[in-house]
Amino acid sequence: MLFAQVPSFVLFYLGALIIVWLPGERWHRLRGAILLLVPVSSGLLLWGESPGTTFTLQWMDLQLTPYRADRLALLFAYLFHIAALIGFIFALHMRNHLQQVAAMLYVASALGAVFAGDFLTLFMHWEMLAITSVFLILARQSVRAINAGFRYLIIQVLSGVLILAAGLMLYERTGSLKFGFVGVNGMGSWLLLLGFGIKAAFPLLHSWLVDAYPEATPTGTVLLSAFTTKVAIYALARGFPGTELLVYVGAVMTCFPIFYAVIENDLRRVLAYSMINQLGFMVCGIGIGTPLALNGAVAHAVNDVIFKGLLFMAMGAVLYRTGRINGSDLGGLYKSMPKTAALCIVGAASISAFPLFSGFVSKSMIMTALLQEYRSGADHYQFIWLALLFASAGVFHHAGIKIPYFAFYGHDSGIRTTEPPLNMLLAMSLAAALCVFIGCFPQTLYGLLPWQVAYNPYDLSHVLTQLQLLCFAAIAFAWLNIVGLYPPELHSVNLDVDWLYRRWAPLRLRNLERGLVSLWQRCMERARRKLFSLIELGQRSYNQEGRMAPRPTSDMLLWVALLLMLFVILSNI
Repeated sequence: MLFAQVPSFVLFYLGALIIVWLPGERWHRLRGAILLLVPVSSGLLLWGESPGTTFTLQWMDLQLTPYRADRLALLFAYLFHIAALIGFIFALHMRNHLQQVAAMLYVASALGAVFAGDFLTLFMHWEMLAITSVFLILARQSVRAINAGFRYLIIQVLSGVLILAAGLMLYERTGSLKFGFVGVNGMGSWLLLLGFGIKAAFPLLHSWLVDAYPEATPTGTVLLSAFTTKVAIYALARGFPGTELLVYVGAVMTCFPIFYAVIENDLRRVLAYSMINQLGFMVCGIGIGTPLALNGAVAHAVNDVIFKGLLFMAMGAVLYRTGRINGSDLGGLYKSMPKTAALCIVGAASISAFPLFSGFVSKSMIMTALLQEYRSGADHYQFIWLALLFASAGVFHHAGIKIPYFAFYGHDSGIRTTEPPLNMLLAMSLAAALCVFIGCFPQTLYGLLPWQVAYNPYDLSHVLTQLQLLCFAAIAFAWLNIVGLYPPELHSVNLDVDWLYRRWAPLRLRNLERGLVSLWQRCMERARRKLFSLIELGQRSYNQEGRMAPRPTSDMLLWVALLLMLFVILSNI
């Protein structure tokens, strides 16, 4: 009975504590068993949780809610348990003790943030999420990974600071730290939206994702793709549903990454841009704010964790076996990694929203909700719908076709290797099975969604529209390749927003520093010259010919006598 009252994420913290005390090669199998046992036992514990369960406490004068389990929180908790189990299976061969501890703490922090019912608890788990996840990047131990990891940490910690400041402002205004619907109605709410937006990779705030995720370890990237951004999506769905600004932000997010992903050579960076594209659909659904749109956003978050995790696992397996990840260096791997290639195609079909795959049953909900708003009088949503339609075709280009084509097909790179370890194949197979199961039986997922809405994705108009879109996108890809207009895979660096603070700002600061140093030197030189001039003037004034030079004694006595005579005359008048 007492065990049933323990929050599920506490088991992950306990698991991390146990693994800390099991370093060394001889405990590798035991650590692996713990990695599997914890999400399974925690998931079983969570399955018996009833929506509406809360735990509150009084801390000084503050009313805190460190645990709140409603349908929205429980759905994300189920998702994170599935993602943790698949990610841990994928990483069973990993013998990095520190990375295993960081992974357990990372999952615990994500679950704690989902169940947080007040801003103080949310802030604590939010910052833990940043601190623990950075070790999955640093664990690669390359110079690029270390530099990217520290940049990632700075930005993520900044996000938490903004949330803390926003929570304090909202507490001052409302007298409550409760984390619920906030909306945009003051400085505190804007700061909160900005803090969530950093983690959700809003436009101009997104570069940390494409900078850091591709530099993580092959197993670390899989976990990173599942938790950080999805916690932000949960927070937006909790605090800002129906905020129309998010509709436009989401539309921009769906479109601009397509251009970067098409020209990018690093295939894990392609998937990072693709993640921003998929997050845009979720943000747009949250901004629409209707029950259908919110359900679509949440359902797409669930599916994205699974199919994006599958694609990251496939690319992680390629990197693990070949040591290469650039599309220009790969190709022809289907000959030696046919199972990985087939599983990658399942992920590509899912993210492209093919019928009978998971992406179709969630993305169509958002598109349908947008059309309903347009038909009800929101004429300006017509352009948003067209933007999302363009983005749907674009994602098929860069993730549905480009990833499997350049990694496993395309030109033959001559690389011959073997399939990844069995645990990697098992994890990818589980994710692929979920992609197909959810696509074929969407009502299983729909039954877990927070808002009650009847929706059938497999009507004739939805299926035909999507098949036509995919068909024309495939023809366009083939035609661009035949005529040589498709951007080639090159060893190059594509400029993004992070160029401003990684190159432009340091250069300007160095120029400013040089200018300030030069100004300081000139000022000091002028001051030195003035000081020397004063010293020289003093020396001239006090030398024998100067006005202030000492006089002979006879002259001084004459002056004293004259002054005494003047005093006597004046006193007798």
